Amino acid sequence: MCCKGFLKIMMFVFNGIIFLAGAAILAVGIWVAVDKVSLLGILDNIENVPSEVAVLANLGYLLIGVGAFLTLMGFLGCCGAMKESKCMLLSFFIIVLIIFLVEVAAAVVIIVYEPLIEKVLADIEQDVAESIKGTYGTEDSITSVWNTTMNGLKCCGYKNYTDFEGSQFIAAMVVSMILYKNVGK
Repeated sequence: MCCKGFLKIMMFVFNGIIFLAGAAILAVGIWVAVDKVSLLGILDNIENVPSEVAVLANLGYLLIGVGAFLTLMGFLGCCGAMKESKCMLLSFFIIVLIIFLVEVAAAVVIIVYEPLIEKVLADIEQDVAESIKGTYGTEDSITSVWNTTMNGLKCCGYKNYTDFEGSQFIAAMVVSMILYKNVGK
């Protein structure tokens, strides 16, 4: 009887936390979906926040979906444990089982298609390197996106600094350095 009571309390506590977290996410999602202006105002008052963060205002509906799902999960787990309702606990178990099966299926797909995934990632890497070499430093929009990304991630290029070799940016930098050196004489 003691073990059963302990499990009942632990199930209630953990699912209560999930329920509260889901309710909080749901509330934030509703707030963001209804009042995007307030969120943008808060983001404007924070220092060193990139302007790209304003895209978060569009995530309200995703937050509503995730929050509602977590709230439902937490409710089924909490009430099912406290009332010992077979229907609620079975619903909770089925949802958890579906999530587990989706995760296992995703892992199997990743393992089976690993060579294809590696090829796709290598192709993306090559395309990005070519994009850097061809457009960085010449197109303001691309240069701005790369600068923001590299500043945010505190890195240089896609893989490293060698991605810029042979680019218009390096050629312009070399010319600028030569001109600066000659002007200084």
